Amino acid sequence: MRGEFIDLGGARLYCYAAGTRGAGEPVVFLHGFPTSSHLWAEVVPLLGGDRRLVVVDLLGFGRSDRPLGRDVSICGHGERVVALLDALGINYACVVGHDIGGGVAQWMAVHAPTRVSRMCLVNSVGFDEWPTRDVKLARAMLPLTRYLPPLWVLSVLRTDLLRGYADTTRGTHSVEQYVRPFASIEGRDALFAHMGALNARDTMGFAARLKDIVAPTAIIAGAHDPFLPASIAERLRDAITGATLDVLPDARHFLPEESPERVAAAITALLAR
Repeated sequence: MRGEFIDLGGARLYCYAAGTRGAGEPVVFLHGFPTSSHLWAEVVPLLGGDRRLVVVDLLGFGRSDRPLGRDVSICGHGERVVALLDALGINYACVVGHDIGGGVAQWMAVHAPTRVSRMCLVNSVGFDEWPTRDVKLARAMLPLTRYLPPLWVLSVLRTDLLRGYADTTRGTHSVEQYVRPFASIEGRDALFAHMGALNARDTMGFAARLKDIVAPTAIIAGAHDPFLPASIAERLRDAITGATLDVLPDARHFLPEESPERVAAAITALLAR
């Protein structure tokens, strides 16, 4: 796997590539809040080497630059991913998105339809059924909490993220990777910027246009996701013409980590459609 930083107007995004450049339809992977490209570590090897696979750290996550006032809404991320495709010489790709990454994929399929050949939504945000009440409360309290010590903030975040794993022992290692970029004062401020941008206004802004998406679409959800209920996936299936839906009965939020075989199988089937 080859990692690199791509400068997009002064903000660097980190991404790594696997597979074979130019051999087949590329696949681009987008994580959600507050994770990173690590989310896809067990999915990518299952897809073989016969196509180009690009795994992205969205701005402010993983190894990518901190936001520093830049737009980290779904729209902002979407515009940067399109610019990233330009920089990488990718005309179109199958876009796979988890959590808010799924919202970015939807935004791209609506606003840049020629760049999205297929779309796979995994435990995706959608419509007005997100974020959770706890996130809304935390967002409302940001003026009071933005000066709390980073270690205290991260202890709360760790506990909350672990609810997204069926096996919390398995999830502990990944959660530590995800919270690491937010461990400093600057990191805490970046985390709060992301929290402030978690807003269903973004997804409701293009909800009426989901019916216009022409890219073949597969949707996967966990039946026991504590953050994004499976009803979102059902509404997305009903809104996007021809979309398929697979709800995993014993799964929670972090499907790419806990059910990588099922996610890889869904992507493989989508690429064959």
